[in-house]
Amino acid sequence: MRSLADRYSQLRNAGRVRERALFVSPRIPSELALQARWFAGDFGRHFVSISGDEIDIVQFGTWNREAGPDFRDAAIRINGGDPIRGCIELDVSDHSWEIHGHATNPAFEETVLHVFIERSNREFFTRTRSNRNVPQTCIDPAVLPDAFSANVPLARMGRCQAPLKNLPEERVHSILNAAAQFRLQQKAARIRRKIDSHGRDEALFQELAAALGYKENKLPFTLLAQRLPLRLLREEGDDCEALLFGVAGFLQTADLDVYERSTREYVRQLWDRWWPHRDRLQRLILPSKIWRITSTRPVNHPQRRLAALSMLAREWSALHRMLGAISITAAKNFFGALDHPFWKFHYTLTSDASQKKMALVGEARVADILANVLFPFWLAHDLDLSTPLRTSVWTEYAKLPAQLSNRRLETGATRLFGNDLRRKQFLRTVAHQQGLLQIYEDFCMQDNSDCAQCPFPEQMAKWK
Repeated sequence: MRSLADRYSQLRNAGRVRERALFVSPRIPSELALQARWFAGDFGRHFVSISGDEIDIVQFGTWNREAGPDFRDAAIRINGGDPIRGCIELDVSDHSWEIHGHATNPAFEETVLHVFIERSNREFFTRTRSNRNVPQTCIDPAVLPDAFSANVPLARMGRCQAPLKNLPEERVHSILNAAAQFRLQQKAARIRRKIDSHGRDEALFQELAAALGYKENKLPFTLLAQRLPLRLLREEGDDCEALLFGVAGFLQTADLDVYERSTREYVRQLWDRWWPHRDRLQRLILPSKIWRITSTRPVNHPQRRLAALSMLAREWSALHRMLGAISITAAKNFFGALDHPFWKFHYTLTSDASQKKMALVGEARVADILANVLFPFWLAHDLDLSTPLRTSVWTEYAKLPAQLSNRRLETGATRLFGNDLRRKQFLRTVAHQQGLLQIYEDFCMQDNSDCAQCPFPEQMAKWK
């Protein structure tokens, strides 16, 4: 495994574009048709700002399907200067920036261009929360071509999709495997550092907590695992679950009338166990604003995931035994057997009981835990790259079937594979999905030239 990962590392470092990557909060755009035509390039690439500066669009970026500016990972050039990477916000009117509150919203801090159609009689300034001025440009719908397809992908096809399309299947698999192995080693090295700092069990508990938090609530779950370490939770025994719910801030009211009848007994038990610890742990309680509730599916509600975390703490000895074998089946069986009499029928503390039983940790989440926690953890155990353990880790890892896709995977697949008929075939395993993400982050996310200067297509030609 070492050789493939090393080869990818050399490819990555040989011609890597050294630019700062941009990470912002995504959102679903509102003026969809207008934004689609902008992204398709129907308005052109060369503009003049309202202050007279020449604005060139170096790359349009990618669709932002969640919260924040309309387009992310874009790059512009002002008066022929160096590319400026950031986000682009597109509104109907110039005063929309002010009306929509973007000036005080931290999610818009990285905006580099504000585009609008209607210009008011008075002048509106586009400024960020830090009072940085954002260039404005007014576009004219009259320049739009008559024919336009609304079927716009999340990203444009990249320059690398042409050479990839002509590569034999085994060569593409080799590239994806190399990137996946490199990514797995990077994750293992990070966990190894955490093990050195916090110990084996605490490091694993923190990683599992973060994975249960999903991207929306990764931070609060990480804070909980740090503020209520595994050692403490195991010492408290039956109070473990109440401590997690209390420090999470979900037991702030003792009024049982706000809960459904089927829930009151369970909440009373939590509250009775939390109350003796409350004063001592008051300063550790998380603020309510840290939780992102509205954007999560009911089955993934953080209260259900807290229950799962408490069950992991209780079943830690069984988890230890499961970790003794590098086995996908053993891990799936362990997580599938986690059970809770209340949470297998409830989405939240205030929801009605479900008639259908729900898994405490679903199959897609187990696959994510395997890919991002357990396999890196198994690999982190052994720093000797020549031992059989590493071979067995990769052999089992490569079997892990792909689960759900996401925006970044779809964007990366469009950039690299375009309309290649083999696209789905290349992404059937978690390993190949992880390899694609590594390539996308190393090259697409670091490139400000809209593929023109990206070294990846040329590097692929040398891959044997």
